[in-house]
Amino acid sequence: MNALQKLQQRYCSGEGRALYELILGKRFGLSRTDILLGKDTTLSAEEQAELQIIIDRVAKDEPVQYVLGSADFCGREFLVGPGVLIPRPETQELVRLVEQHLALGSTVLDIGTGSGCIAITLALAGYEVTALDVSDVALSFARRNAERLGAKLEFVKGDILKEKSEKLKVKNNSNLPKETENESNSDYSLFTFHFSLDAIVCNPPYICENEATEMDDNVLLHEPHLALFVPDNDPLLFYRAIADYGLLHLTGGGMLFFEANRAYCTQVAELLSQKGYKNITILKDQYDNDRFVYGSRSTAL
Repeated sequence: MNALQKLQQRYCSGEGRALYELILGKRFGLSRTDILLGKDTTLSAEEQAELQIIIDRVAKDEPVQYVLGSADFCGREFLVGPGVLIPRPETQELVRLVEQHLALGSTVLDIGTGSGCIAITLALAGYEVTALDVSDVALSFARRNAERLGAKLEFVKGDILKEKSEKLKVKNNSNLPKETENESNSDYSLFTFHFSLDAIVCNPPYICENEATEMDDNVLLHEPHLALFVPDNDPLLFYRAIADYGLLHLTGGGMLFFEANRAYCTQVAELLSQKGYKNITILKDQYDNDRFVYGSRSTAL
């Protein structure tokens, strides 16, 4: 059984071929035309051995993006690996939504930045971006991606769920003012954003734990559950915390942009309305699922 057949046996025929073409393109520089001309059969013995290792890993449900070490997002290549969520195609639509509604130069906070794909794309487009994540692994990938792609933005380690009053708890932040770095012997020091935000964008964990049985093994067994799942009894956990944070830090008219579980977009919109946000809109993704919710803070401060 050759490499293509092995992938098509594990996945459907079309998906197996798409994976095969992706692997040969990314790792060996072969185009679809090259493959049709049979150039995949002329790889050296060393390349054939490497290809076989890759195919074996992907056939055992390891995400191809982890195996190859990168994922495409908005026309750029982002480094990814275990411990960081793989960027999804629909999240590109979230970035475009921000760009459609927000003037260049606006201040943006990306909560749960992961690989940095949203934050870095917006920074490269001309926004002033701060990227927040609770995971050291994710922040490490995000910083590397920013350096590789030449993006200038600030990275902060913090947990939006532990935010209190006007202060956000962050850990080991290289951007902390010197006088506050060692104020506390606890795991976290206090950091306050000394600016008003024009927008907050977030693709938070939004898959309920009871939905895990519907997920593919290459996601469930490999991608970080911290970035995927939310408790069954509180699916709006992150949206509530971020909406409250926005009331403290968004400028009048400042905007929230969310990606959400298609089953809960209406509830997210209702939550924002209850908290006084205006112009709330639900949009569908490219697969015709409710996916994005956005709205603005009242201009009355």
